[in-house]
Amino acid sequence: MTDLTLYSMPSSGNSYKVRLMLALEGRTYAHVPIETDTRELTEAKAAGHLPLGKLPALHLPDGTILTESNAILWYLGHGTGWVPEDALAQARMLAWMFFEQNRHEPVVAVHASLATYPHLAHEATPERMADLLDQGHAILALMEDALDGQDWFCGTSPTLADIALYGYTHTAGTRGGFDMGRFPRLSAWCDRVAALPGHVGLMDG
Repeated sequence: MTDLTLYSMPSSGNSYKVRLMLALEGRTYAHVPIETDTRELTEAKAAGHLPLGKLPALHLPDGTILTESNAILWYLGHGTGWVPEDALAQARMLAWMFFEQNRHEPVVAVHASLATYPHLAHEATPERMADLLDQGHAILALMEDALDGQDWFCGTSPTLADIALYGYTHTAGTRGGFDMGRFPRLSAWCDRVAALPGHVGLMDG
């Protein structure tokens, strides 16, 4: 038996972050996979399973529904080694998590989405794709620089920031079309995350 139910989109980095966190913590949960632009998504919204109208959504035993991927990470990570005890270290971790949603995801993830999902193909104009590619390389360069002399984004061990940033970064080359050869430290960091005990891949359930 499990006390958690996760509605998530298998191909989405935002949903994947939550599934990865649950796997790394060794927590069991019921998974309701729903892809974008499907009848199942419309039905889940109508049934009230997705209060903000999007995935992921984590249903707790008391009926509470948590939304927003990084907020769910914070909930799952509370009281664990994934959240630093020091207030300044926590603030730095949160800064990277805000960066991920405000600057990284709207560029790196959007470029991948426009290139991947057929129903968005009409939005993938050459001009927009080129602009997103340039912006994405600049964002990935900031992350590359931040890893100079350290293995993780906040301190000597992985935190929620690493999970949040990994969601779309680890497929930035394969799905997003970004030149990851420019970013050796970032690529090595992706390998370190993939080597963590309990790690699961994007499409591993």
